[in-house]
Amino acid sequence: MDLKSKYTNLIKTEAKRLGFLSCGISKAQFLEEEAPRLENWLNKNMHGDMQYMENHFDKRLDPTKLVEGSKSVVSLILNYYPSEFQQDKTAPKISKYAYGTDYHFVIKDKLKSLLSFIQEEIGEVDGRAFVDSAPVLDKAWAAKSGLGWIGKHSNLLTQQVGSFFFIAELIIDLDLEYDLRTTDHCGTCTACIDACPTQAITEPYVVDGSKCISYFTIELKENIPTEFKGQFDDWMFGCDVCQDVCPWNRFSKPHNEPLFNPHPELLSMSRKDWEEITQETFSKVFKKSAVKRTKYSGLKRNINFLKS
Repeated sequence: MDLKSKYTNLIKTEAKRLGFLSCGISKAQFLEEEAPRLENWLNKNMHGDMQYMENHFDKRLDPTKLVEGSKSVVSLILNYYPSEFQQDKTAPKISKYAYGTDYHFVIKDKLKSLLSFIQEEIGEVDGRAFVDSAPVLDKAWAAKSGLGWIGKHSNLLTQQVGSFFFIAELIIDLDLEYDLRTTDHCGTCTACIDACPTQAITEPYVVDGSKCISYFTIELKENIPTEFKGQFDDWMFGCDVCQDVCPWNRFSKPHNEPLFNPHPELLSMSRKDWEEITQETFSKVFKKSAVKRTKYSGLKRNINFLKS
């Protein structure tokens, strides 16, 4: 076995041990196919008020501009599908990814462990860990690394476990064996397009971010446009509709990461509890949660918007 194969196997075995579902590796180079798509998407203002999407265009497409001397993009996916859900079917809903501890912290720790392991086992390897917080096209890299294909709802999909997982990367200056892309298995299915409450999936594989419920409830800082009244399907933070209806998510299995388990009170809160939520309850239930991003005032705005 040559060194490249040996190092690649070492990294993938350790990634599994750390709890990642799978690990795929690509050559760090310019993302040729994605460049015109990203440019077109930005030109059509599909990013709404997410101005940060316009920044670092070149770094977004070329990891060697982001991490000097980088040779490989190690993509990883981590399951977050819960074993239990909100109990009151009439209560405002929270996207499943935000049930537990903020994934940025959980995954960053795992990535740091993986990078330390690489440095201990292989030697001087330089690199950076990324969890959805820098100009990195996570889904594009994961697809390029053979971890799945990008579905018509623009999320990464796998035949084995569906799409309820986080994506993260290590960009490192080490040559490794590179994986091949997998094939698209969406076929003629349009379940996600048909089900989207705000018609945000404007055509297969294209999501107008400025019409997405996740955008309105998390990213948008101003008032939610009144023309979307009654179209939110009771989502107060994020939205899972396109994933919930996807046939491949029949294969989702509950995660085994204790930090992703929700605060005990979260799942039992009734519609009334949510409508009367106080700052104190918000701070307690969402102490370490990604929901803190919207702040108490933002969540209250969203809950009020859902009232008829």
